[in-house]
Amino acid sequence: MFDVLGLEFFRNALIAGVLASIACGIIGTYVVVRRMVSVSGGISHAAFGGIGLGYFLGIDPLLGAAGFTVAAALGVGTLQLRARQQMDTLIGAVWAAGMAIGILFVYLTPGFAPDLFSYLFGNILLVPRGDILLMGILTAVIVAVVAVLYRELQAVTFDPDYAAVMNLPVERLSLLLLVLIALTVVMLIRVVGIILVIALLTLPAAISRLYTARVWTMMLLAVVLGIIFTVAGIALSYVIDVPSGATIVLVSTLAYAGALGAERLREGRGSESAAAASVRR
Repeated sequence: MFDVLGLEFFRNALIAGVLASIACGIIGTYVVVRRMVSVSGGISHAAFGGIGLGYFLGIDPLLGAAGFTVAAALGVGTLQLRARQQMDTLIGAVWAAGMAIGILFVYLTPGFAPDLFSYLFGNILLVPRGDILLMGILTAVIVAVVAVLYRELQAVTFDPDYAAVMNLPVERLSLLLLVLIALTVVMLIRVVGIILVIALLTLPAAISRLYTARVWTMMLLAVVLGIIFTVAGIALSYVIDVPSGATIVLVSTLAYAGALGAERLREGRGSESAAAASVRR
């Protein structure tokens, strides 16, 4: 197993997994706390429009996805904040329109669209060096923005009304958070694919939320869990020769199920102890 570490494609996969885990641990915490899972799902599926546009224009599909998802996130956020549209309706429209635009552009592109399935379902073992560089830049941008605006984003995430009273630019911060979600989605496309992005974005943060209420601690734990799930999924997929993206998501899902089971067991023991104490009184 350790012999594969000498292979460039495997080292690239590990680097990509670590970078993606950092981004999804940080942004996934905001997504889980603010209950924006459905929004993230809509943005992730809209990214297929950018993939198709990239093929059509002859540019890197990930660059096309980055521009398209940022535009979609800003459009959804602006309509929800200013036009007072229902978020679930906007999500459905963006979700469907993005997928439809992607299919249309792929169809209009002459020839065969290479690696299309890897963008849909992920194949971290085939991440090229150029995409790793792009992922590194996106990760640096996400970390820098969150570090600079940590308190402001935390205020908007937990209580937008209080943030408005404190004269914080709630609308701009909310749009910025959507942009960061879009960039994170683009990073995760190469790891688990558009279809499975939402799982890796939310499950590490959801597990960490069971054990801590502090945002920065939640982020740190989510990053560590994301790295563990990604590395374990890559190794397991290589050993048993199955798709890497699906394996990473299944490892994450099993860990989440185990964490929920342990939490229910702990709560059950706590209630039994409380009941026993009341009987002794």
